[in-house]
Amino acid sequence: MTIRIALVDDQDLLRLGFRMVLQAEPDLEVVGEAASGRTALTMVAQARPDVVLMDVRMPDGDGIEATRRIAQDHPDTRVLILTTFDLDEYAFAGLRAGASGFLLKDTRPAELLSAIRAVAAGDAAVSPRVTRRMLELFGDRLQPDTPVVDDRLDALTERERQVLVAMAEGLSNGEIAERFFVSESTVKTHVGRVLAKLALRDRVHAVILAYETGLVRP
Repeated sequence: MTIRIALVDDQDLLRLGFRMVLQAEPDLEVVGEAASGRTALTMVAQARPDVVLMDVRMPDGDGIEATRRIAQDHPDTRVLILTTFDLDEYAFAGLRAGASGFLLKDTRPAELLSAIRAVAAGDAAVSPRVTRRMLELFGDRLQPDTPVVDDRLDALTERERQVLVAMAEGLSNGEIAERFFVSESTVKTHVGRVLAKLALRDRVHAVILAYETGLVRP
């Protein structure tokens, strides 16, 4: 299958560089470009990409708000945030808005291609260790004065709830398997069921939900 990609960045040369890398791959196709968050919304509605590479620091339009709107209006489209500085507020805000991962603008082509293919397949392009570090830095912002009540959590079994908490602590599948003395394939099954029952895109958003509902605290 061909993965359809849209590029959103106010720098023409950066979009050109990404396009050249992506178009050289037989399974990737660039189907649209935009120079602002505002124009990105129209472009995404028309082009229906599988993955959007979204800058979040643009003078004309808000990349964070555009990410939120795309996640809300086009649930089959995944967003990858482009950021200049690793683990910054913009990357964190992008994940909260519904992005499935983030990339540094100077990331190597192989890492870019791997991240695009991962999110297109339904995975998050943020490793558990990076998630853990981001929560150490910004996790207190996920804690409302009164925890959010989410009835979807009632559908989880006790073990699935334990796995969700472990995910929110930033543990990898291998580390979760060691904690509960099960195989890694069993953990993957539990993670898949958690995401399905909670109707979440990927494990990053499961982690955010765990913090917002008070299952875990920073």
